[in-house]
Amino acid sequence: MKTTATLRIAIVDDSQVVRMGLKALLTSEHDITIVGEAGKVAEAVAMAARTRPDVMLLDIRLADGTGFEVCRQILKENPAIRVLFLTSVIDDKLINEAIRSGGQGYLLKEVGAEDLVQAVHDVAAGKSVLDPQATARVLELMRDRSAQTGSPISSLSPQERRVLTLIAAGKTNKEVGGELGLTEKTVKNYLANIFAKLDVTRRSQAVAMFVSAKD
Repeated sequence: MKTTATLRIAIVDDSQVVRMGLKALLTSEHDITIVGEAGKVAEAVAMAARTRPDVMLLDIRLADGTGFEVCRQILKENPAIRVLFLTSVIDDKLINEAIRSGGQGYLLKEVGAEDLVQAVHDVAAGKSVLDPQATARVLELMRDRSAQTGSPISSLSPQERRVLTLIAAGKTNKEVGGELGLTEKTVKNYLANIFAKLDVTRRSQAVAMFVSAKD
């Protein structure tokens, strides 16, 4: 978790104007430095390998591919990088793909300056961040998923579902415990049970199982 150390941020967007705006905003913060930028998939992957940022701000639609490709490739090489997707649309499939590719955040580009800076810090600290509109869609999809007979969520207890719902909304273990009246250790135990039942090893994978599109 980052505290007083300077956060190393990389920006990937096919619009130079957007990149300039993000750089101007973020470099005004005393504890943030921009270590690289790119506008294409190959450039982004090479830049990430070279600069090893703490957080990458990643557009979904790039000129030669998608941010999902970038996310998968950079996390394969350096899983410590945190990815915060910035997009102009809220779409169920895009939200699902962002989670499945390993991203820790999903925000609309219309997000306010202060909220974006806070999101960067939250993602760097290990939290998951979802735009309020995206959160609403995730939770709605999770409720739909829970009603499906034979779906993975059917094996979870009501309390496990509540825990996972709050995790999907970006809550830390401590925050989940506070809302449900549980200790942080108990929340960790619930998560361990959830991971075992769903046969996953990461929080993002567990959430993705609930928001995946119906086949």
